[in-house]
Amino acid sequence: MTFSPAPIDAAPVTLALDTATPFLTLALAWPGGMRVWSAEVGRAHAERVAGAVAELFEEAGLPLRAERIVIGTGPGSYTGVRVGASYALGLARVWGAEVVGVPTLEGLVRGPDGVRLSESVAVSLDARRGNVYGAVYRVEAGIVAEVLHAPEKQSMEDFQTRAAGLPYFHDGAPSGEALLRAGLAHGQADWALAYL
Repeated sequence: MTFSPAPIDAAPVTLALDTATPFLTLALAWPGGMRVWSAEVGRAHAERVAGAVAELFEEAGLPLRAERIVIGTGPGSYTGVRVGASYALGLARVWGAEVVGVPTLEGLVRGPDGVRLSESVAVSLDARRGNVYGAVYRVEAGIVAEVLHAPEKQSMEDFQTRAAGLPYFHDGAPSGEALLRAGLAHGQADWALAYL
């Protein structure tokens, strides 16, 4: 599956959020600007998400309203991914916004220092008991351009064989910007949540 990038400057006000990992990751884009925010919150997503979103809009000088919401669909803990999805769906109902989903793994495609990659990369999240939930993507300009190996749960050993020789990013904080750009480029309206 190959995707085409969408320019951020032409996009409507878009909020991206992910609660699938121990991090609460947010991004907000509007014509002419973008803000990102991420913090390790453990299991306190439900307590932190509303305040963090309001603060992000306030810092951007925008009214608390978006036309599109991008949700990281996991994999993640059962409670974690459902907190983000429930919050996004609630906002969408109030705002009349579209909600699109992208795998949380797409938020890991950027390197540890926010380096934009233009190559194939392997990404994974720990699925416990020697397993990972991993994928291999071709990345251009910091976002997924093609799915080479779709996200799936597999043994760490099998995934390391598949990822041999590729840059490999795992278990970090998802990038709000990468999630937002992926949502604009190829977010799915018929998304489903994935659990570790």
